Amino acid sequence: MRVPTDTIAAPMFPASLKWLNVATLRMDKQRGRPVLLEFWDFCRPASLRTLPYLKAWHERYAEAGLRVISVHAPGFPPGRDPEVVAAAVERLGIEHPVLLDTDLQLWQIYENQGWPSRYLFNQDLRLFEVHFGEGGYHETEAAIQELLGIEGAAPLPYVHPEDDPDARIVVPTADVEGPYSGPYEAGAVWAVLEGEGEIVVNGATHAVDDAGAQLLVAHDHHEAGVLELEVGAGVLCHAVCFTPGLAPADAS
Repeated sequence: MRVPTDTIAAPMFPASLKWLNVATLRMDKQRGRPVLLEFWDFCRPASLRTLPYLKAWHERYAEAGLRVISVHAPGFPPGRDPEVVAAAVERLGIEHPVLLDTDLQLWQIYENQGWPSRYLFNQDLRLFEVHFGEGGYHETEAAIQELLGIEGAAPLPYVHPEDDPDARIVVPTADVEGPYSGPYEAGAVWAVLEGEGEIVVNGATHAVDDAGAQLLVAHDHHEAGVLELEVGAGVLCHAVCFTPGLAPADAS
């Protein structure tokens, strides 16, 4: 969403926060280049689903002047451990700067309400475009190109079919705290896990080696199903999450 004013200044980064992939950055030192900042959490499926776009925009536009920054704001206990976050950043192949907002200092300054939250600031560090949640990818990329003066390049193809704003999707079952077994409706089912061991999903055993959101079940479209989840010794399940899927072709 384009911001109808150019008077909202980018907040400064709290000096006490730690960074990954880069030496300490100051927001005021970014003046003269667009800055794309997204609050995310490696334990949240929606953040993992938007991550490919952030990585690709960094790869595409960093040389043209764009600064991409992911602010890790934890919503689950594993995300409060800097070493665990650093391991996740390496595992996910993130090369752009990551700010560790462990105590949600910057999150509160922005008054965020959920993950992910994306902000694009212009060269004067004034808010230019904003988007909350998944989606809006072509709009954000068009805004990036406009600020860089390179309009017209084909945008990134949609990573997931349901990312297309013309796609018909169905609202999934709400997320559930802790381990959950039972009925659901969704395009996919995830679990937020911590520890090392095994889980059993609908009779199939899955290894758990890393903390974070792990995909349990994926459907071709929105589907009703029943989840049977058994959490083994050494593993803690913080939540079960459901992500949207395309509406079935015969849906009215």
